[in-house]
Amino acid sequence: MNKKLFVAIIAGFFALTNVNAQSLKVGYTNINFLVSNHPDSKEIETKLKTEEAQYNKMLQEKVGDFQKKLADYEKGASAMTDVIRADKEKQLQNQQAEIQEFQQNMQSSLQKKQQVLLAPLLEKIQKAITDVAKENAYTYVFNSDAGMGTDPVLLHAPDNDNITNLVFKKMGVILPTAAPAVAPK
Repeated sequence: MNKKLFVAIIAGFFALTNVNAQSLKVGYTNINFLVSNHPDSKEIETKLKTEEAQYNKMLQEKVGDFQKKLADYEKGASAMTDVIRADKEKQLQNQQAEIQEFQQNMQSSLQKKQQVLLAPLLEKIQKAITDVAKENAYTYVFNSDAGMGTDPVLLHAPDNDNITNLVFKKMGVILPTAAPAVAPK
């Protein structure tokens, strides 16, 4: 349904703007492929893994402390008064909630860090795409990969309209073995 709507909108756009088919040139590339094959992506990945390792170390310490307290509680629970047992259970529940909150904050922080680290690379890629499009008279450039778990926006296109290698060349990046064709479903 969404594909049909998108195609209808594009077709309507072209019809309404009275674009002459001779002057229309459409290209495509794959942003995920460009990002993952750019040399800067290795440095970004290293920084993210380092930060994730630090978070995981803290998480393991918190989990280890919780497991120790839980084991101590389980050993001595039968000898505790109801008030002390209830207090220990509440402490354990609070500590477990803190661990869960830490995990959520950790994931959120890593996502934000990834966005911050990727922003300059995405700007470089966007500038290169814009420059290639202008230099080669492309009217429109589409992303052939809409992202993880989604269908590509571009379902078919001729290989000669794939500007991925031109974008790499514009950024001064050694070309990977082959640029991807339209992303498979």
